[in-house]
Amino acid sequence: MNRIFIGSVRGAVASALVLLAGPLLAQAPAAAAQPPTLSKLRESGTITIAYREASIPFSYLDQNKRPVGYALDLCMRVVDALRRDLKMPSLRVELIPVTPATRIAAIKDGKADLECGSTTNNASRRKEVAFSVTHYYAGAKLLTRADSGIGRLADLRGRSVVSTRGTSPLAALRAAEEKGVIGGARILEGKDHDDSFAILERGEAEAFAMDDILLYSIRANAKDPQRWAVVGEFISVEPLAIMLRRDDPEFKKFVDTVLSRAMIDGEARALYNKWFLAPIPPKGVNLGIPLSPLMRDQLSFPTDKVGDQLGG
Repeated sequence: MNRIFIGSVRGAVASALVLLAGPLLAQAPAAAAQPPTLSKLRESGTITIAYREASIPFSYLDQNKRPVGYALDLCMRVVDALRRDLKMPSLRVELIPVTPATRIAAIKDGKADLECGSTTNNASRRKEVAFSVTHYYAGAKLLTRADSGIGRLADLRGRSVVSTRGTSPLAALRAAEEKGVIGGARILEGKDHDDSFAILERGEAEAFAMDDILLYSIRANAKDPQRWAVVGEFISVEPLAIMLRRDDPEFKKFVDTVLSRAMIDGEARALYNKWFLAPIPPKGVNLGIPLSPLMRDQLSFPTDKVGDQLGG
């Protein structure tokens, strides 16, 4: 497994963060009773962060094969706070790549202390790992021609729509059709995302339902981006968060404090603008993803609670 070491990170987080996070460590029990992760960091001098190689713009490799992304930037804010509050300015960062198949085990088995990617916080995963406050709300929307007249899910009644085989958005479309929300719609299946978009381009379908982050990326990289529009309300909602060990409440509290302060102070909003509303590596493409109402609320009132915990 390839390992990448980072000797230093960007500057310290806001002083207000010190006021919030500092007491957390100052009031911690004696070293012998330290929470596992904090104790491990003190003893090893290293924090291990798991990253994804192709989860744009959350965690991926740039043109120099260097891990970058929105989630990684947030994790580095946690590292900054740990270096200061643990009084370990030389705390080293070790980065290890993970895949969807290996990411949970990397956290459970202690191979990584944080997983900084695009992992959804859901009930089944919370049986194995813990999650920080939500850092992004993804959801399925519709990609359609800008002049199609389609602006919401209900506009698909009696029309054709495509989604990718085996995905949650396809299942959501079928459920909507059964409930009469899109009665009479013709639902097509693409073998993969490229095939689904090709079906849309050929005019065989009038809309393509998929996770919004993917649709915005497809639009940004299309031959004529202005021809396409991402529209509609969320068909489904996916709260994305940083993974950490389930049995480590003190470390989770520390991570949540750092991320919450970054959100309230506006630092997370600046990172959102950097990764979702400006040109990003490796090709300088601007995804152009506006801040959703859910994300706007999250940046003002950070929480780790998600729909399946609230009866949603």
